[in-house]
Amino acid sequence: MYSSSLLPDPAVYQPDTLDLNTDGKAADYWFNCFRDMVAKFAKVAAKSQEEDHTATQRAEQFQAAYLQRLEEHQRNVPVNKGKVILGTSELLKLNETLLRRYGFTDPWLRQKRLENASAVARLKQRLQELDALADEDTRWTELVRGVLAGNMFDWGAQAISNILEQDSNFGLHSALDRIEKRPWLLDNLDSWLNRLKGEPHKCAVVFVDNSGVDVVLGVLPFVRGLLKRGTKVLLCANSEPALNDVTSEELKSLLDDCSRECEVLEQAWSKGQLLVYANGQTGPCLDMRTLPKELCDAIAANETDLLVIEGMGRALHTNLNARFGCETLKLAVIKNKWLAKYLGGEDMFAVVCKFEPAAPS
Repeated sequence: MYSSSLLPDPAVYQPDTLDLNTDGKAADYWFNCFRDMVAKFAKVAAKSQEEDHTATQRAEQFQAAYLQRLEEHQRNVPVNKGKVILGTSELLKLNETLLRRYGFTDPWLRQKRLENASAVARLKQRLQELDALADEDTRWTELVRGVLAGNMFDWGAQAISNILEQDSNFGLHSALDRIEKRPWLLDNLDSWLNRLKGEPHKCAVVFVDNSGVDVVLGVLPFVRGLLKRGTKVLLCANSEPALNDVTSEELKSLLDDCSRECEVLEQAWSKGQLLVYANGQTGPCLDMRTLPKELCDAIAANETDLLVIEGMGRALHTNLNARFGCETLKLAVIKNKWLAKYLGGEDMFAVVCKFEPAAPS
């Protein structure tokens, strides 16, 4: 694996925001949280293969194996304190590793397909709403809000899965009403709007998160805005399934569908101004030291000068405090009350909109 040219110093890059081996309060909360979470994921896994009579037993084995590893991590905290960093990313990745080990390669596949088809059908209307906003600042504010609202659609977050299970009509506009009102918990939106008054970026690398509303109605309109400014865009999605996150192969297929709904996307996709890369990740977080060579080469060759990281896993659990070698926009909705309070907020669905200049090399 290769380090990205976006890392000023790979040796000092530390993606994890929390270290459960040194932060006792965080450890108390997250170990219990993951204990509860795995029971839910075992049910999802079993249901995803309900036609297979071994699915329930394998799901139970997955849950038992995960709990065993979780206990080991918790038991080893005193030994590893100050020596080994244990981030929430490790425990999220472990979930995916063990699901695959017990034969559940993509438990959310059916859900992703349903949500992708539904979102594509609504894309043209969303783009018309955005294009009707004549003022540039107003339109870009709505594009950013759209990314944030789209990021609500995360089946890995208990608070959100409860909403989605109870309200089948919960869509992008419902989410726009639920996210925190400005000023946000971390609010650099005005700095981003000011930057857009300057020269267009040469190339943006965008790390995406969830399938469905998130990527189709949130990220793609934002990306379309960059493309219209003349910026080349490299869209980066997971190499392997993780929760309901979109994979790079799924994203390519989605772009074929979305291109039929939007001429800007169609032109960029067909002419290579919009490209898709696998990000080398097998879990829902992001370690920039482990990007595939093909992606690292593309980032360097295209003189990437904007990094956009979206979602809780990639922009909060990891990379929140990391600095990069180009301008960086981190966008996420905090779908966990404990984490919102930990970061200084009060509200569930608090917003992170963090725009940073390039770190000194």
